[in-house]
Amino acid sequence: MLDLNTLNESQLKAVTNKEGPMMVLAGAGSGKTRVLTFRIAWLIENGLDPFNILALTFTNKAAREMKERIIKVTGQDARNLWMGTFHSVFARILRAEGQKVGFPSNFSIYDTDDSKSLIKTVVKGLNLDDKLYKPNMVLNRISLAKNSLIGPDEYLDDASLVSEDYEAQRPELGRIYKEYFERCFQAQAMDFDDLLYYTHVLFSNHVDVLNKYQDRFRFVLVDEFQDTNFSQYLLTKKLASRFQNICVVGDDAQSIYAFRGADIGNILNFEKDYPDQKIFKLEQNYRSTKNIVEAANHVISHNKAQLTKEVWTDNEGGERIELIKASSDSEEGRLVSSSIFQEKMNKQLKNSDFAILYRTNAQSRALEEALRKVNIPYRIYGGISFYSRKEIKDALAYMRFTLNPRDEEALKRIINFPKRGIGPTSVSKIIVLAKENSKTIWDIIQESEKHFKGKIGNALNDFASMIKHFQIEATKKDAFSTAETIIKHSGLLKEYYEDKTIEGLSRYENIQELLSGIREFTDNSELEDHSLSAFLQDIALLTDQDNESEETDFVTLMTIHSAKGLEFDHVFITGMEEDLFPSQLMMSSRADLEEERRLFYVAITRAQKKLVLTHASTRYRYGMLNSCEPSRFLEEIPPHLVFQNQRASGFARAGSVSRGYVRKKETPRTPVTNLKPVRKIKSTYRPPENFTPDDPTLLEEGMKVEHPKFGFGKVQKLEVYNQQKKAVVNFDDFGEKTLLLSFAKLKIHSK
Repeated sequence: MLDLNTLNESQLKAVTNKEGPMMVLAGAGSGKTRVLTFRIAWLIENGLDPFNILALTFTNKAAREMKERIIKVTGQDARNLWMGTFHSVFARILRAEGQKVGFPSNFSIYDTDDSKSLIKTVVKGLNLDDKLYKPNMVLNRISLAKNSLIGPDEYLDDASLVSEDYEAQRPELGRIYKEYFERCFQAQAMDFDDLLYYTHVLFSNHVDVLNKYQDRFRFVLVDEFQDTNFSQYLLTKKLASRFQNICVVGDDAQSIYAFRGADIGNILNFEKDYPDQKIFKLEQNYRSTKNIVEAANHVISHNKAQLTKEVWTDNEGGERIELIKASSDSEEGRLVSSSIFQEKMNKQLKNSDFAILYRTNAQSRALEEALRKVNIPYRIYGGISFYSRKEIKDALAYMRFTLNPRDEEALKRIINFPKRGIGPTSVSKIIVLAKENSKTIWDIIQESEKHFKGKIGNALNDFASMIKHFQIEATKKDAFSTAETIIKHSGLLKEYYEDKTIEGLSRYENIQELLSGIREFTDNSELEDHSLSAFLQDIALLTDQDNESEETDFVTLMTIHSAKGLEFDHVFITGMEEDLFPSQLMMSSRADLEEERRLFYVAITRAQKKLVLTHASTRYRYGMLNSCEPSRFLEEIPPHLVFQNQRASGFARAGSVSRGYVRKKETPRTPVTNLKPVRKIKSTYRPPENFTPDDPTLLEEGMKVEHPKFGFGKVQKLEVYNQQKKAVVNFDDFGEKTLLLSFAKLKIHSK
């Protein structure tokens, strides 16, 4: 049963609004996810069929968590909710209706790497300069066009777009877009942006399909509305147009993704499309201290384009915001790591209580070096994800090609891995033959004896037989059984099992972990579809935040863009300098500068208890040492909310952050000396000439052991992971090491 007594007055009004268009304007830390969850649960408790609710989020993780909460309150029937990211929901619609726009239900979904690979192929095929037409740049241009619902023909017919390309000295972008678009269609594949683009085409060209989904979705709810782009808003508006029961939740002050196509105008101008909308403002912040909330309010008040609200909190006043000035980026790193070290020691805090935010990824280098020197473990948020690793992409490519043998990018990845004697020349010939004969690449492979002789012909024939076997398995069995067959019979498992290097073992373990993940998917009784196709769609649409592990005690390092939606007790915002934050690339217009200020607002409001701002007098950028001036944004925080760290020379007096301060030149100060340097240990251990390791199966926890390199130590823990036995040993001179016992040589001395 839903307990509405736990809501404040503003939240309650938003949750229990009956019908019509509505906007929930939610300040940072004001409980917007709670309101969205409660509203959906309230609609169900008041008789609305979950089948008739569409809720759109920006991560699958957020959708899953909300759905689980709703099920707990309203019962199992809530599983019938249509809830997920824009891409996952529209992919689901296209799986069912895609044949109307020329796609089968098992179309492939290209990730960014697939798209870049295809763009490279297109650029090469058109004999264009690959240094001028870099895949990243081309893909971004195509993405912006698709998100504006501009197809390749419209692009080439648009004089302003073509003119922009000529001025940028890239006149062939339109032609690349057209060829890329056609190649995707031939491969029966969509990239992420196509999932929105083709849904728009489907709804525009097939009114009966649009009517079907308009009738189904009687209530439409959108989370993080300030981050929607043109196509997302238009599709949402179309789906909600029959009943007008649209609820958007967001905060214009946290709109920071214009570079991805997000349009702040969607939330600022919502009232123009829905003049009878009701606005509910969530202004009570439950996350941060009064000082942090007041600082954020003062900063964002400098923006002109915004919806008015006044965020407040009943939380304690808290510490004043700390400002640290360093002489260089290296010293900035040392001061940040020193501060974390001291806070941990003084207040008995965990590493996971701290986050270090920066404007650009390049800033992490000096911070990482400093953290390593004081042995503080850290994690780079948004690093290479599990599903981006080579061995995983290889396995998934086999699965994709099994389901969609027109997938050219998957074919190029797997046809000669593991090696089977089919080189790049043969692959190019297959692609050319397919084009010349108006056939698919799979057609050519299946009739390989017509086109290839000898070993290559035999190899292609064997490859075709293998894929056909996999296809039969896919029609009969679930995702796990099919994937297990593919991984074993493709030769991938053998390839990595026989590679006894550390990298090879890691890849073998990752393949096993992939199978574990597919088993978990197959065993999930909450899912209706346990097919390989359903699994591939599930992982193809993962976002960065979905990929993050739940693991444990690390200091988190990330860009501010990645930090949105997260919160930490202690937050360091580094690099508060002109031309870095705000970025020199974002000062050509008021709109750009206001987006940078919103980014700073997001950074400030990640902090719950303590906020530290740092800046440096000099910083290496692009290999050159530059003098830096403090960011203009520092002037926008009232002086009474700030104190300046006095731990080393060169700081201004406390409270001196006021107009004119940031332009003042100051002398570099001496490096901090309040941290003892990490003791470098030189081991005197030398292994005896007659060193003979013992049988590792005899090892027990607590035993004293000897290693030929690390010397003497004690076994702290034994564990088995993916059939590999590991020992955690604390060595006298080298500290804690984790050793694979199949490789490590340990001599047992005693208990």
